[in-house]
Amino acid sequence: MASGVTVNDEVIRVFNDMKVRKSSTQDEVKKRKKAVLFCLSEDRKKIIVEEGKQILVGDIGETVEDPYATFVKLLPLNDCRYGLYDATYETKESKKEDLVFIFWAPESAPLKSKMIYASSKDAIKKKFTGIKHEWQVNGLDDIQDRTTLAEKLGGNVVVSLEGKPL
Repeated sequence: MASGVTVNDEVIRVFNDMKVRKSSTQDEVKKRKKAVLFCLSEDRKKIIVEEGKQILVGDIGETVEDPYATFVKLLPLNDCRYGLYDATYETKESKKEDLVFIFWAPESAPLKSKMIYASSKDAIKKKFTGIKHEWQVNGLDDIQDRTTLAEKLGGNVVVSLEGKPL
């Protein structure tokens, strides 16, 4: 069931910037988004980048100690969101980085919100080509423990996430 909701061009630009890891200057790397939230516009007709709800790579070690915990804190407790999280993790063999598409739909969100976000999810997912990991989260219990994300990324072969051992 499509909702007729469209995806704002800025959302696609943010996704493409996060997806493409070209060699950049140190300053460009610092401006890259580590995580970002998307929400519905006030008229609920388009998916937009949520103002002020992002973490930049340059924030890590400065204002952000733990990017994963900080990302979890950005999520509203009583409403739905879409998110992109650029996970850095290690397996026994190698270091990896993967984008994770997160559909946040907490139990406490209004039913109408859950319905429109659920029915609009395909619109945003179609624009996010090449995403390997999708995660629907229905409450803080599902997302607070970083081992849950590690399992999504690679099961029990993941040994650390964001430089923190699991």
